[in-house]
Amino acid sequence: VIPAMDLIDQWMTMYSRDTKFLLSIRSAFGLAKKTLDRYYQLTDKSEVYRIAMVLHPHHKLSYFKSAGWEDAWIKTTEDLVRKEFERSYLNMEI
Repeated sequence: VIPAMDLIDQWMTMYSRDTKFLLSIRSAFGLAKKTLDRYYQLTDKSEVYRIAMVLHPHHKLSYFKSAGWEDAWIKTTEDLVRKEFERSYLNMEI
């Protein structure tokens, strides 16, 4: 979800500034971007999004690094995944 939101955000930013579109269209893109940003901020409040990104075979923590996310946020996410693993699976009988 996060990579898709990042891509959509890039496109909306580009279109909202592109003067080949009417002002009304650029404004609509700007409003849509604002709405997307509101939902994007909600992902920070959900541990599930962060855990899913780290567990995704293609992304892992490298996505956050390549997207330029703050090191402290990446470390917090890594710690979150580790704690969830320890809580849910470390002592699980096999």
